[in-house]
Amino acid sequence: MSTEQPTLLSLQGGEVQPLSIRAKALVFADPASRQLLQYLERLAPSEAPVLIIGETGTGKELVARHVHHLSGRKGPFVAVNCGAISEHLAESELFGHESGAFTGAVGRREGWFEAAHGGTLFLDEIGDLPLALQVKLLRVLQEREVVRIGSRKPIPVDVRLVAATNIDLDQAVAAGHFRLDLLYRLNIAQVRLPPLRERTGDILPLAEYFMGVYGQRLGVQIPALSDAACQALIRYPWPGNIRELENVMHFALLVSSGETIQPEHLKFSGGLGPSAHAAAPSDEAPLAAIARQLDRLFAAPGEALFDDLENLIVERAYKHSRYNQVRAAELLGITRNVLRTLLKRHGLLSDPVSAPATPAHPSNEARDSRTWNTANSALPT
Repeated sequence: MSTEQPTLLSLQGGEVQPLSIRAKALVFADPASRQLLQYLERLAPSEAPVLIIGETGTGKELVARHVHHLSGRKGPFVAVNCGAISEHLAESELFGHESGAFTGAVGRREGWFEAAHGGTLFLDEIGDLPLALQVKLLRVLQEREVVRIGSRKPIPVDVRLVAATNIDLDQAVAAGHFRLDLLYRLNIAQVRLPPLRERTGDILPLAEYFMGVYGQRLGVQIPALSDAACQALIRYPWPGNIRELENVMHFALLVSSGETIQPEHLKFSGGLGPSAHAAAPSDEAPLAAIARQLDRLFAAPGEALFDDLENLIVERAYKHSRYNQVRAAELLGITRNVLRTLLKRHGLLSDPVSAPATPAHPSNEARDSRTWNTANSALPT
């Protein structure tokens, strides 16, 4: 078994400020992540635009920075959040302006494309770019030059473009919100960044990394993760991805008082933590509620979890059917013989031949006898 440490990317340091409060670390430990890293290493040296697709919090900006690092380009890495710049200033932000080009333009200013000359320009949330600006972006990518607002002089730019989105751009094109020709231009090299729930091998290394970061900040000894806590972390679906994992581990360090982090120290936003599962939503589907509670059981399973669950299902169905075997069997979608076997297995029904003096069910013997006769009389002869 290889003891090689997995590659870790982080946003620690003064010069790397993330665009927003998203993933601040990314590890390539899971087989899917290792395969992704190899793919990035092949893509990076080229000049082709890269389109990164992934949910919020999966580490798209970190991937973009790593592509720039592997590319060998000498210029800077410039990150721009297209969803955070106002529409009327977006053109000026990207392409720059001359003095007096519009009200408030008191001086000449270079845009983000010029700032990234010789390096990489990362456009996050590219799907939020206004349609009018998409046309101009397409022209810049084709001509490899920009024209500042208020000027007619083109300025050559040498920029590697990396874009990212958490939406389906094909659907955005179909809805008329994104240009198909721009999508073709951006989508030469596509990178799909899987959500954290699809690369579970990354969860524990990331958890330990965040414990180290916040343990150092808090000046506390780093506790160990219990086996039950590890299982809870792995089984949780992580809707908020890496950013949510960071928050969970930060909170766990604040509330754990011993040398070990237990499941009760993990505050999951999806309803698995002690502070989040007080009550299920009133409109929650029954199976969804059961699945949510199963996740809690799986986080700290007993020695006979399957038997306990089977006993619960059979006992509740039998009680709901007023202890009528035929109706209980129909309710569960099984045969009466299978139900009888389950009832006997879990001590919910006495064998009529060798039944003990005390009935297995808390109800009286007469009702057990009536149930037995009723159930048998309903069977076909």
